Amino acid sequence: MSAQPTKKHIIAALVENKPGVLNRVVSLFRRRNFNVDSLTVGRTHKPHISRITLVIDAARLNPRQMAANLYKLVNVVDVKVVSEELHVERDLALIKVRTDDTESYNSVTELCERYPTRIIDMGSKVAIVEITARAELVEEFIDKLKPIGIIELVRTGVVAMGRGTRIQDTEYEPVVYENGQNAVIERFSV
Repeated sequence: MSAQPTKKHIIAALVENKPGVLNRVVSLFRRRNFNVDSLTVGRTHKPHISRITLVIDAARLNPRQMAANLYKLVNVVDVKVVSEELHVERDLALIKVRTDDTESYNSVTELCERYPTRIIDMGSKVAIVEITARAELVEEFIDKLKPIGIIELVRTGVVAMGRGTRIQDTEYEPVVYENGQNAVIERFSV
């Protein structure tokens, strides 16, 4: 009988695309002694906004409380607990696995037929497999490859988005002075 997987929460924050913002967000978790399972950062369709996606352990942390704390940071524009609504999430992994004999080669190709994967490089000694799926499915696939022999593994971390009309976007635009300097905007002004 296997242990129950721990419940994870996904928090997405829209932040200003400026130096130091990620450090402030990560410091918030560090000060509270919370571990982050996954952290991804990327630009959005607006060049001045980036999106930070955090996956945290639900047993140790109230996600709404952490979202409220994130929202207090100066450069944070919007925060949502994505895992509390219908959403789509994906994690990408590149896995280098040994294929130096017929048995391992066949095992890798058979596994790849049963999972949402692609073999992106196949050599005489190793293969690189790409999987993009829910984090649980990526973990399951990795566990199946372990007996064959994983040589190297890298993961992107989870990204998530609300389904349907659940949209996380902002009308926020930075004010730029004539000299090119950005202004500090007070979000909570009346």
